[in-house]
Amino acid sequence: MIRFECDYTEGAAPELLQRLIETNYEQTPGYSEDCYCDSAREKIRAACDAPDAAVHFLVGGTQTNTTLLSAALRPHQGAISPSGGHISVHESGAIENTGHKVLVLPAADGKLTADMVDSFCHSHWDDPTFEHMVQPGLVYISLPTENGLLYSKGELESLRKVCDKWELYLYVDGARLGCALAAEENDLTLADLYRLTDAFYIGGTKMGALFGEALVIRSDALRRDFRYLIKQRGGLLAKGRLLGVQFDTLFTDDLYLRIGRHAVTQALRIRDAFRAHGCEFLYDSPTNQQFPILTGEVLAELGKDFAYSPWEKVDENRTAVRFCTSWATKAEDVDTLIAALDRVL
Repeated sequence: MIRFECDYTEGAAPELLQRLIETNYEQTPGYSEDCYCDSAREKIRAACDAPDAAVHFLVGGTQTNTTLLSAALRPHQGAISPSGGHISVHESGAIENTGHKVLVLPAADGKLTADMVDSFCHSHWDDPTFEHMVQPGLVYISLPTENGLLYSKGELESLRKVCDKWELYLYVDGARLGCALAAEENDLTLADLYRLTDAFYIGGTKMGALFGEALVIRSDALRRDFRYLIKQRGGLLAKGRLLGVQFDTLFTDDLYLRIGRHAVTQALRIRDAFRAHGCEFLYDSPTNQQFPILTGEVLAELGKDFAYSPWEKVDENRTAVRFCTSWATKAEDVDTLIAALDRVL
C-alpha cells in the first residue's frame, strides 16, 4: 500500500534525525532555554526580517491554536473562521473548550475575504443588542487553506486593513506553510506574513519534523506573559531542545523551502496525471494537496494499492478525494500511481 492520505505518515527528514542523534548526549537547559532554540529563533527572525519577533516552540498545531487564541480573546469574544477552517471542523471543539466561540462564515473555497469580515462586523455592531452576542475579536485563516489554496499578498493586505478597522487580531495557521511558500503562484514571504499579521505559526509536524510548530508573534499585547500561557496549557516541553534542534536544522541551507518544493512538485505530477485523463477537481490547488473527483468504481480500484482521504460527496456517483504528498514522497511511488491511473482511467 502506497499512502497519499496525509503529509505526516512518515517520520522525519533525515537531516533532522541526524542532528538529533549528534546532539543526543549533550546536556542543555530545559523548556526551550537552550542554545539550539536560541539559534532557531535567530534564524526564523532573520527569515522574517523581524529581529524583535517573539518566537515560541510548541508541540502541535491544535495546541498552538488554542494557546494563541485563548491569549488573544477576552471572555466575551470569539474567532472568525471560514466554514472549513481547521479550528472549526478538525480540532474537536478545542477552541470552544477554552470558552471562546468559533464564529463561522460560509466560504465555499475555504477562504475569507476582507468584505466577508467587514460585513460580519457591521452586522454585529449595527445590531442594537450587540452586547448580547459573542463579539468578534480575531480573524483566523490558514495558509495554505484546508483545501490547498493560497492567499495573495493583496488579499492579506486587505484582511489586515479590515482587521485594523474593527480592532481584530489577524492570525495565520501555517501547518503546511512551507508548501504555500514553495507554490509557483505564491507571492508572499515570511517577512510579509510577519508584517501583515499579529501572529502566525511555521508548521513543522507536516513539513518534515517529528513534531513541533514555531509560533511567531508580532503583537506586543500577545507577547506579554506568553510563556506562562504555554506552560498553563501543557505546551512548555521539558526537553524543549528537541524542538530547537529540529527548527534550527529546518532553517539551515533552505531545508524548509526545499521540503516544500519537493512535496509540491510531486503533488503537481499527480494533478497533471489526473488532468490528462480528463478528471475534474474540487479545488484548483497549487500546493501539496490535490482533490480529484472520481467515480466509486475508480476509487475502489485505486484503493487496492493506494491510500487517499475521502473529502466530499459531489453527486450520487462521484466523490472528491484528497491525494497528499510530503517531504518523503518518492518519485517512483508517484510513477506507480500514474501508471495505475493509465490503467484504471
